[in-house]
Amino acid sequence: MFSKLTSILQHAVEALAPSLPLQEDFVYHWKAITHYYIETSDDKAPVTDTNIPSHLDQMLDILVQEENERESGETGPCMEYLLHHKILETLYTLGKADCPPGMKQQVLVFYTKLLGRIRQPLLPHINVHRPVQKLIRLCGEVLATPTENEEIQFLCIVCAKLKQDPYLVNFFLENKSRSLTSRAAPGAASEEEPRGQGAESAEPSQQPGATGAAGGPSGGEDEPPADELSASLDDLSLGPARPNHDYNLVTSLLNLTRSPDGRIAVKACEGLMLLVSLPEPAAARCLAQSSCLCELLTGRLTALYQALPASVDPLDIETVEAVNWGLDSYSHKEDASAFPGKRALISFLSWFDYCDQLIKEAQKTAAVALAKAIHERFFTGVMEPQLMQTSEIGILTSTALLHRIVRQVTSDVLLQEMVIFILGEQREPETLSEISRHPLRHRLIEHCDHISDEISIVTLRMFEHLLQKPSEHILYNLVLRNLEERNYTENKPLCPEDKDVVENGLIAGAVDLEEDPLFTDISPDNTLPSQEWVSSPHASPDHPKNDGKTEVHKIVNSFLCLVPDEAKSSYHVEGTGYDTYLRDAHRQFRDYCAICLRWEWPGAPKPLEKCDLDAAFFEGHFLKVLFDRMGRILDQPYDVNLQVTSVLSRLSLFPHPHTHEYLLDPYVNLASGCRSLFSVIVRVVGDLMVRIQRIQDFTPKLLLIRKRLLGLEPEGPIVDHITLLEGVIVLEEFCKELAAIAFVKYHASATP
Repeated sequence: MFSKLTSILQHAVEALAPSLPLQEDFVYHWKAITHYYIETSDDKAPVTDTNIPSHLDQMLDILVQEENERESGETGPCMEYLLHHKILETLYTLGKADCPPGMKQQVLVFYTKLLGRIRQPLLPHINVHRPVQKLIRLCGEVLATPTENEEIQFLCIVCAKLKQDPYLVNFFLENKSRSLTSRAAPGAASEEEPRGQGAESAEPSQQPGATGAAGGPSGGEDEPPADELSASLDDLSLGPARPNHDYNLVTSLLNLTRSPDGRIAVKACEGLMLLVSLPEPAAARCLAQSSCLCELLTGRLTALYQALPASVDPLDIETVEAVNWGLDSYSHKEDASAFPGKRALISFLSWFDYCDQLIKEAQKTAAVALAKAIHERFFTGVMEPQLMQTSEIGILTSTALLHRIVRQVTSDVLLQEMVIFILGEQREPETLSEISRHPLRHRLIEHCDHISDEISIVTLRMFEHLLQKPSEHILYNLVLRNLEERNYTENKPLCPEDKDVVENGLIAGAVDLEEDPLFTDISPDNTLPSQEWVSSPHASPDHPKNDGKTEVHKIVNSFLCLVPDEAKSSYHVEGTGYDTYLRDAHRQFRDYCAICLRWEWPGAPKPLEKCDLDAAFFEGHFLKVLFDRMGRILDQPYDVNLQVTSVLSRLSLFPHPHTHEYLLDPYVNLASGCRSLFSVIVRVVGDLMVRIQRIQDFTPKLLLIRKRLLGLEPEGPIVDHITLLEGVIVLEEFCKELAAIAFVKYHASATP
């Protein structure tokens, strides 16, 4: 109480006294602080009971006033005094000792305000960046301390200064073998300096080796020689960062990301994101090789993943709300839709989102190192054993989690590592016996045809979302490498009987495309690239290439008329026609073209004379599983059929001439023993025609099931052959979707 009264009286006296020149006033306040340590024997009283906070505030105000009164970039005598007499070194020593109690907090606030309020660059000065570096080391040492808030504010202002001048980060890369103290100029306050000694040494005096500001006092006697500054930079390793370097700013921020206070943790994450984005190569190499950043990111991912329940409903994993790392404020008590493990799931997905965003923002060297660490330590080390296990519950949960993070990833670098993890790096054509080259890829493809329909569906969904990612390797690895030689084709024109199989009866009842308003008005602003291959059938004596419109009629009708009229039910339900698929197909194709343009795919199929048509053709394990599933569409559950056809339609949308030919050209002349998507559907239709004859009242039952699926009829008694009836409906809709995709591709290529 007495000291507070003294402080009030002192302020009153200062207010009434004539104003001193700024430098004298500044020196007065600093001496008042140092005299406290000389004269006071009671070091147990908290700093708030002393005048130290007031004197520090006055010093800051004087420095700001001085800068405002001088020309931009000019250093005044008060700032010269602070630099020359190593005031920051002394304050660091007092803060480290926390004497009197609470002094560390005051020092952190002083440093933060000094760096934040002074506009001229301070960090290049050796008597600033050296004590700043030391103070950084004190931050995050112990979690949940009373100074955590001040620590994170201080670290964030340092990060902000480095963002303004990225080259300054080189001052914060420390050589482990030589501490900053051992490299300090003679007379600098060292970390080991006993309390009080630093304060006494701060009295005004000429200290040998003291470094003032650039452009300091007249005469320049305190300016650092050019060779001294150069040597200092060499010590701090402007060259390649070797594994014996510390990046204490990163270490302290990493420690604070574990703070129980969510606001502190988020601020620390923001600081790290800012640091990894700095363009300085030395800092990036240090992040990649020396800091524990990679270890912490992957370690926490692993811990959060392993904290998830052994079994989580895949639908919950898929539908849990989108998570952003800075907004992880989930309250289980307020969530009426909570499920077991939701809190743990959101925490895992939030941290994965942070890793993804960190890599997205990072300098390239650091980004690659972080992504590779996640690949090796988390994807391969933790997720792969879960995906390769034999327990159905375990497979289901781990695949659903993989599906979710495939959907969530946005960083190109992390996506690349994830794609290599899932598919491997192989790009040569597959063989039927090839299994061991990348076991995980083979296992995941096998799971698309698993005995458990749930596992099949979640794995197919994962592949569907993978195919939407901007990575050329995905489609190439799964499909294109097997189609490159076009050895699914016979190098001869279709014979008359083959033409009859494809065309017989297909033109009857065809949609008149020229009268379809979407034919000319599907997209007035269409700017999709022109492709020569979309108007197939092939130019040959049997199929001369004419205006393209006739050809697209044939292709569209080939798909629309595949399902016989007696097996169609959409005619009887409004709003289920072929045209409903056109706009969706156009939008999706446009999106795929935007992604694929950068991959420089060819505009036409590889000429047959340059193809190795004698090589054995294998469609690849992925298409094999999809075609096998498609062949069983009349005997599989409705949800499985929807997912299989959804993946196949995604593949059909890609603007590559070989996928287009193989999946969307009914007229392709298949080599002996080869199958295409069209030929698979033809076989299904042949089987359907036989089975229809055995089902009484087939058409009314089919229409009833369609109306139930659309919600137009209430659920009622179980209908016989419901799996087949649902399969027929999916087949009809899929053929309309393929027809729409084929038409949209033609229209896109024909539009100027």
